[in-house]
Amino acid sequence: MPRESAQTGASQGSAAVPGTRGRRENEASRLQRRIIPILVSGQILGGIGMGATLSLGSLLAAQLSGSNSWSGMAATMSTLGAALAAVPLARLAQARGRRVSLSTGALIAGTGAITAIISVGLGIFPLLLLGLMLLGAGSAVNLQARFAATDLSRPASRGRDLSIVVWSTTVGAVLGPNLFDPGEAVGAVLGLPPLTGAFAFSVAAQLAAAAVYAGGLRPDPLLTAMASRARDAAAAPRPQGGLGVLRSNPRARYAVATVALSHATMVALMSMTPVHLRDHGASLTVVGLTISLHIAGMYALSPLFGWMSDKAGRLPTILAGQGMLVVSLVLAGVAADSRAAVTASLIFLGLGWSASVVAGSALVAESAQPQDRPALQGVSDLSMNVSGAAGGALAGPVLAATGYSGLGLASLTLVAIVIVWTALQPRHTHREEEQP
Repeated sequence: MPRESAQTGASQGSAAVPGTRGRRENEASRLQRRIIPILVSGQILGGIGMGATLSLGSLLAAQLSGSNSWSGMAATMSTLGAALAAVPLARLAQARGRRVSLSTGALIAGTGAITAIISVGLGIFPLLLLGLMLLGAGSAVNLQARFAATDLSRPASRGRDLSIVVWSTTVGAVLGPNLFDPGEAVGAVLGLPPLTGAFAFSVAAQLAAAAVYAGGLRPDPLLTAMASRARDAAAAPRPQGGLGVLRSNPRARYAVATVALSHATMVALMSMTPVHLRDHGASLTVVGLTISLHIAGMYALSPLFGWMSDKAGRLPTILAGQGMLVVSLVLAGVAADSRAAVTASLIFLGLGWSASVVAGSALVAESAQPQDRPALQGVSDLSMNVSGAAGGALAGPVLAATGYSGLGLASLTLVAIVIVWTALQPRHTHREEEQP
């Protein structure tokens, strides 16, 4: 081939690549705009399903076991179920895509609600615990959905996309508990045992969520992102798996630890606040208002923190979140006898959790290649659930030994670890400019 022709061909080839890439970027942006509403809809339905049943779980546990001491097993089994489902659902996503993984998790949660209804009808306490554990898969789905929002997002909008899906959890969390009375009315019509009517709503909500994911996530965002990267690479890199990424990637270790430790801090203080308030004479109305304001802090401003993590950076947003956690814990430590201070502490606790988890999750999503992301995200969700369970379990003995003030000040240790680790991070965040 003449040199001039060869140069012309090379020039045309190099020009074609950006053109092809541009078309793929436009297609990915169009797909992303459609995927976010699908994920939001699934999150709302899933949140309704979880919120309508988890509070009743403790009542049913006490009823079937015959002892109030077993009531805490409802939350324990749900958390255990979420932890056990995290990695298998992540592996399913890696092999079959988000559509199959999220819809399967929702169906498992629906099966858990059915199992809980049957357990009450038969009066079998262990079967109730199994049902609540299966319901925990719904929490694992909610966590994975926030990562699904990042599969095709651009680095400059990754935090925002993730935070919108996190925010949508608020809708289900608020609506779900308000379905107790309607659930009992429906349950009476269906002939269900007392206190199980809301589980019928949970079954319907989880089935609807599964249908939304199965029907709406086409083409699958994760499979699309993985296929695009394979086309761009001369040879697609071999997947390392979640643990492999943690071993080889310091930024991934930091991101996963930040999410887990922030969650443990939040659960430790939040889980003991109702006990502390009741011991100091607060009414159930005050307790409920305090927890409601805390939940609002967790989710209501998450889009703001997502925007902040995109504009100011992941690390500054994480530091801001840790700063709010410090304010919360110091208030709990020095003003535990003031209901106003405890309420303010819980609000800052929710805000600090939100900023830290939104920015930390965005950092988890961009700390691995597309083919490794589901595995790393599964490990992150597993760590988050296990850390939360450990924080809640250890908070009780700490509260008994040192009081609410001691619990707040002791929890500062977890925040200090994240702050020091953040200070040791390189001040630039390498954002992988992958093409979807």
